[in-house]
Amino acid sequence: MVSLSLLCEKDVISMVNGRNIGKVDDIEFNRETAVVKNLVIFGRPKFFGIFGRGESVRIPWDNVITIGRDAILVNVADFPEDKNKPKPKFKINFE
Repeated sequence: MVSLSLLCEKDVISMVNGRNIGKVDDIEFNRETAVVKNLVIFGRPKFFGIFGRGESVRIPWDNVITIGRDAILVNVADFPEDKNKPKPKFKINFE
């Protein structure tokens, strides 16, 4: 059994593209059955949180592959890209 506090310490890694999506911030579950539905990763704060947050990522529990000691591996590729992420200044072609 894993508690929410232990889940929040682990990085969520996409097995599709190897990207670190973030850390778990919350869990959504069904009230009637108490079954976990989604892991929620809040969006990144905009300008120190003054202008709100980016779009949150919801990962369905069915897409969780495994929960390891250091990371949670998920089968998800489509999540919002970070628009504030700096773009590379140049591109290298190896063709």
